Amino acid sequence: MAGPKTKNAAAIERGQIKLPEREIEPVRQIGRRVLYGLGILAAVVCVVMADSTGYKDGSDGQMSWLDALYYATVTLSTTGYGDIVPVSPTARLVNVLVITPLRIAFLAILVGTAFQVLTKNYRDQVRRDRWRKTLRGHTVVIGYGTKGANAIRQLQASGTSPEQVVVVDNRQEYIDEANRDGYAAVLGDATRAVVLRQASVHTAARVIVATNRDDTAVLATLTVRQLNPKCLVAVAIREAENEPLLLRSGADAVITSSAAAGRLLGVAAKSPLVSEVFSDLLVHGDGLELVERPVRPEEIGRTPRECPEPVVAVLRSGKALPWQEVATLESGDSLVVVGCRPRNRNGEVTSVIGTP
Repeated sequence: MAGPKTKNAAAIERGQIKLPEREIEPVRQIGRRVLYGLGILAAVVCVVMADSTGYKDGSDGQMSWLDALYYATVTLSTTGYGDIVPVSPTARLVNVLVITPLRIAFLAILVGTAFQVLTKNYRDQVRRDRWRKTLRGHTVVIGYGTKGANAIRQLQASGTSPEQVVVVDNRQEYIDEANRDGYAAVLGDATRAVVLRQASVHTAARVIVATNRDDTAVLATLTVRQLNPKCLVAVAIREAENEPLLLRSGADAVITSSAAAGRLLGVAAKSPLVSEVFSDLLVHGDGLELVERPVRPEEIGRTPRECPEPVVAVLRSGKALPWQEVATLESGDSLVVVGCRPRNRNGEVTSVIGTP
């Protein structure tokens, strides 16, 4: 007979959203609470002195600013020695309507740790609700290992903001790491629809599947396609024999990591300098880079050889054609070129190949 589920297991099953924390220094937190407490103390002193005749001092019968400060201190701390008391109806009414709520607030500041936990849970829920309502056209990355983290870095280099990235992983340490890196994350099993709904996959523009197991990648892809038939799905797998299965499951692009690494090793064994060129193309930076750009009006009707940058392929009707097979460029074509990242009139870079 199965025992009760642990809290962490239940969170993984239904998907737990964790947003990046806005850290505040402890000294700053303590200083803020001290200022709040002093502010409440000053407010009570002013309220007492505004109606000083309504209070009776057991020692001399007169209320001074020092007496008011003393009364505010013992009242807010609930000590209440009884040597200074409100005697007029107005003073007593002010005590009930003004000083008592201030006393509660003062005590809440004193026990701020427990109070902060309660308010933090509420604030986190409000943040999650607001985050989910505004999440549209984002990128969901399933798996925050080496592949997933590097995929996000490449997207950021292409202009994707961290606020538009959501990580899904079933390992708590990876979720914490994603939060520290500034990304929203969902703790849960990405093969379950309830978990992917927490990441708002149904409104995502693209999904990157970077799991450690090929069977998990297949199930996650099928679940993504069930929730969002239109988004772009890119999947990384280990074995090339699983690529046809992923394509039939709805993946738009499948990267075989082991086969790619093996080919690069073969190239490096024969020509290390050529392998450096491949590495330069794969890594975003100041060197060579594969860039996708639309064909320019003056290039329509010309051959790819006549373009100013070296053309690697022509994207036409959803297919990537080698440049040698294209006689002339047509309207609506996109070119995959080697060179620096071109910029438009607004100074924005165009997308890198693989990022729409």
